[in-house]
Amino acid sequence: MAALTLQGITKSFGATPVLRPIDLDIADGEFLTLVGPSGCGKSTLLRIVAGLERQDAGSVTIGGLAVDHLRPHERKVAMVFQNYALYPHMSVFENIALPLTMSRLNVFERIPLLRLLSPRRRVVMQQIASEVEAVAGQLRIESYFARRPGQLSGGQRQRVALGRAMVRHPDVFLMDEPLSNLDAKLRVHMRSELAELHARLGVTMVYVTHDQVEAMTMADRLAVMDQGVILQLGTPSEVYARPASITVAQFIGSPGINLLPGRVASAGQVELLGSTLPARVPAAPGSPLTIGVRPESVRLQPRAGDWLLPCRFRRRENLGSESIFHFDLDGPQPVTILCKVGHDEAAVTAPAEGKTLLGIAPDSCHFFDAGGHRLEPQNGASNVPEIANRRQAAIGQS
Repeated sequence: MAALTLQGITKSFGATPVLRPIDLDIADGEFLTLVGPSGCGKSTLLRIVAGLERQDAGSVTIGGLAVDHLRPHERKVAMVFQNYALYPHMSVFENIALPLTMSRLNVFERIPLLRLLSPRRRVVMQQIASEVEAVAGQLRIESYFARRPGQLSGGQRQRVALGRAMVRHPDVFLMDEPLSNLDAKLRVHMRSELAELHARLGVTMVYVTHDQVEAMTMADRLAVMDQGVILQLGTPSEVYARPASITVAQFIGSPGINLLPGRVASAGQVELLGSTLPARVPAAPGSPLTIGVRPESVRLQPRAGDWLLPCRFRRRENLGSESIFHFDLDGPQPVTILCKVGHDEAAVTAPAEGKTLLGIAPDSCHFFDAGGHRLEPQNGASNVPEIANRRQAAIGQS
């Protein structure tokens, strides 16, 4: 196990910059996820750590030692690829044992017929078999030893790829979207298995994905990337609760965050749909801003102190354990608002067709300036009338 440090990593393909200066410290034994849209540079960064790509500038340090001059097999890292990269003509046992046979047997001991002349080879292969069996036992794949990769399911092939990485006892595990080829049910199962594997091994893991659900459920910390830069680094809870920008807020959370157009009124107060809201932000009066509200923070039944939004009900998505309601905001701009509630609440409070009012707790809102950067609100005294009066006024205006 070892800590991983990236300092000033840049990479361009021709005239196209892929990674702008990247600085990242990953602690010994940490599970860090690089998450972002396709093409944001996360896989390229992973390949640079593995030594499969050469950075234009910057350095990679593993366990306090610079590894930029080392070839991939010398870096003590193991990588699991998206397509698993298993050799189809080899058995499961041979695939898992391959890194050990390549490193422990010389070229003559690997050549058919000639290898029979080496008395040392039998002893080495017995040691390798023992280590392969131990790793396979952890992954519960011993019964697949005689099979070829083509005879395995996607989840089984993924375990074999993990076994081939584990048998090397690397300092760092690198995983490049290893679950993307699995069906939805198997992905959920393998997420749990990977998290348990990390807890059992305590090894440093760097995991690349574009699936924010994978990132949120498995990582100790996640780094949100876009256009070759890290937009935000923190725990899943921190990134979800305090997104640093609109881009981060839109990428993290399912379904996506609601974005409402507003502006800064006098004394930094927030204005939405002509009403001044009980919140203040550090921005110049008259400045445009965006108000972000998570769908689970939108209430079908407003409570005292809520901000009220006049809307028209459009449709409902029934997901079994929860429902997602779609509304059109009554305002000068066409805006869709999503509301996510549990099954029981949806059954009791499902809105009727036509006009309705939604409630939003002021402390659940996120504010972003015209450049998309987060503004930290400064709570002020509410100047909004009682909820009953606001309800009637909003309905009358709509």
